[in-house]
Amino acid sequence: MSLVLPSELVVDRFLPSVRAMLATRLAERGLTQQEVAAELGVTQAAVSKYVSGDGGGDDRFRDDPETVATIERIADGLAGGHMDSYDALAELLALVQSLEDRGPICELHEEVMPELRGLGCDLCVRGLDPDVRAERDVLANVRTAARTLASSSGIAEYVPNVGTNVGMALPDPHDETDVAAIPGRIYAMGGRIEIPAHPEFGASKHVSTAILAASAIEPDIHGAINIATDDDLLAAAETVGIDPLEFDAEYANRSDHLGNRFEDRGTVPRVAYHRGAFGIEPATYVFGSTAVDAAELITELLSVVHGR
Repeated sequence: MSLVLPSELVVDRFLPSVRAMLATRLAERGLTQQEVAAELGVTQAAVSKYVSGDGGGDDRFRDDPETVATIERIADGLAGGHMDSYDALAELLALVQSLEDRGPICELHEEVMPELRGLGCDLCVRGLDPDVRAERDVLANVRTAARTLASSSGIAEYVPNVGTNVGMALPDPHDETDVAAIPGRIYAMGGRIEIPAHPEFGASKHVSTAILAASAIEPDIHGAINIATDDDLLAAAETVGIDPLEFDAEYANRSDHLGNRFEDRGTVPRVAYHRGAFGIEPATYVFGSTAVDAAELITELLSVVHGR
């Protein structure tokens, strides 16, 4: 793991870009290189490099509309005499805070720390918030579960035509926005499965409905994965001590129907399935305390099916 602070990127990538942009704008407004150097607190030689385009930095800041607008505003203020260094500093600090809120600095940070990708990190904005930590943990769990599923031998055979999804809910979920899943679902391609995107909250209606119905009965159930219904897989579930629950595919309210079936059973089974109906593909839901737990169960069932 590479540990890089956002402030390092501000110093190494943002600051050279901003200084070069400001030096150029101030020179365009008639200031001498010596005057520009005094305003920026750098040497005249540095200003010469900035103005010649040899000052380093990063083009994504030079192309960022908010950065460009801020630099133009500061250049006008300094050149016109109605802004001092204190005012300019305030403008730049506000810009940095904005760019750290899912802006170019975040983009750079995810490049140098790939571990941050897909986590919706906003530590720079909110700090270490327990709710944000819970969201991060859920997103990370779904990502791991999806990778576990992708590495399971033979999984492509059990991906429905409508696709598979991996979901996990936050503690005490209220609706589908509290459930993270893979946007666009997971599809089988060439004998393997492809994960199209990083998980997001509110990305799946069907899996989230199953999870919400299950967690309403058993609060410890947070994860679920949908796969195709298959008799061999159901038999494998019985082999490992699971009694699969069959439910009706033709229901007006999926959540109420599943909830009622779970209540009838008195518990949430690890495997629940239906045989399909007109226009409805047969589907099986595998539940777990987490998304990874559900993925590992599917891997176990596949091993039983294939005699490994």
